[in-house]
Amino acid sequence: MAGGGCNGNGAAAGVVVPEIKFTKLFINGEFVDAVSGKTFETRDPRTGDVLAHVAEADKADVDLAVKAAREAFEHGKWPRMSGYERGRILSRFADLVDQHTEELAALDAADAGKLLVVGKVVDVPSATQMLRYYAGAADKIHGDVLRVSGKYQGYTLREPVGVAGVIIPWNFPTMMFFLKVSPALAAGCAVVVKPAEQTPLSALYYAHLAKLAGVPDGVINVVPGFGHTAGAAITSHMDVDTVYHPTQMVHQVAFTGSTEVGRLIMESAARSNLKSVSLELGGKSPLIIFDDADVDMAVNLSRLAIFFNKGEICVAGSRVYVQEGIYDEFVKKAVEAAQSWKVGDPFDAATNMGPQVDKEQFEKVLKYIEHGKSEGATLLTGGKPAADKGYYIEPTIFVDVTEDMKIAQEEIFGPVMSLMKFKTVDEAIEKANCTRYGLAAGIVAKSLDVANRVSRSVRAGTVWVNCYFVFDPDAPFGGFKMSGFGRDQGLAAMDKYLQVKSVITALPDSPWY
Repeated sequence: MAGGGCNGNGAAAGVVVPEIKFTKLFINGEFVDAVSGKTFETRDPRTGDVLAHVAEADKADVDLAVKAAREAFEHGKWPRMSGYERGRILSRFADLVDQHTEELAALDAADAGKLLVVGKVVDVPSATQMLRYYAGAADKIHGDVLRVSGKYQGYTLREPVGVAGVIIPWNFPTMMFFLKVSPALAAGCAVVVKPAEQTPLSALYYAHLAKLAGVPDGVINVVPGFGHTAGAAITSHMDVDTVYHPTQMVHQVAFTGSTEVGRLIMESAARSNLKSVSLELGGKSPLIIFDDADVDMAVNLSRLAIFFNKGEICVAGSRVYVQEGIYDEFVKKAVEAAQSWKVGDPFDAATNMGPQVDKEQFEKVLKYIEHGKSEGATLLTGGKPAADKGYYIEPTIFVDVTEDMKIAQEEIFGPVMSLMKFKTVDEAIEKANCTRYGLAAGIVAKSLDVANRVSRSVRAGTVWVNCYFVFDPDAPFGGFKMSGFGRDQGLAAMDKYLQVKSVITALPDSPWY
């Protein structure tokens, strides 16, 4: 990799460009060109320059990928080998990922603007922890013995659903890949993965490592492309059994992404083969800070909750509610904390926040900042680009925000904090729930009575008390309301990729003999 640093205003003076080894589609164990021969550009958000040209999948390529996955599932050894053996292969897969941590973190840093150091110490290790968790679960899939009336014996089997379509977002390319793929593989499914067109590079590398680990051909297929072509082809495919959003289609589709895209995926799944769908969608998460909180700790937590990963995270604590007794002190310190957050090249170890993922997201965030100002919110700090080149935005804080403003209701997916005041616990709960989303929430309070009451009253799939962004493979994750349905993480996540079969057998002395 070429060395480089970062200038004072956040723009890259000499950018680091990692070696890019894989840019073709991965279908049936091989890297291949798109049927059309088309490619698309993936750009470096530090500069806006082209990073690589990647093969562009469309319907014809998705058909080939689904065909390979279906063949691997119906006639291959992956769903038929023991769970123990699948687990051993997945463990080898995790070992190979660990061995390439530096290279993989660099790909996500250059492709998505993510901090290199966070990739090395958080993203990639968390991904392999997830993979090993499900490797350990692969041989623990079993049914139940039933107490059947009459002279019959009954039991259930939990069998892999088939071909899973997985559509993943661009904000956490590595973690989302393994969050979706790991339980599907452990269950014995074959998968067709469409990485986000903004960040396709690491997913292709993971396909390569999966093959080296011994995952059979056809079990993992990766088809970079656009949502309206490759993504739509997955979600509408008659031979996909389940879809996970962002984005899934097949017999099961798993998808993580926007609520609008989630609606389209459900419609497409219904119009095709009624495949099951799991959706993890948007969020507008509240962080509620009470008078008894340690103000310095609360300020640091709020800064992390919204500015980590440049605000490009579905559970970002973008709505910060502070009780009136500490509000003024909190506002002063929050502004100081935001201004000390260094924006710059994600390859620089001193950087706290890199660029937004692409020009479209950069312009979207700036547009929301203009909405905030035009609707009457007061801009305390930030609110403009942080460099002359690239997609850098200053950490931004608004006060005088009301619940009906766009910046308080719509997911911005950028470093924009809406800071608001409340008086009572009841008011805090009401304000926290004043959103169509319900993905996560945070509570900062010394009183356990208050923390327990609020955590039981806030309509969100995950509630953090005196912490934020704490994830674990064993802790189920998903949303309420328009933040989607279905759960990732934990053993329950495997339910998306398994179906239950009842087997009833007549005993020898039953009347049917």
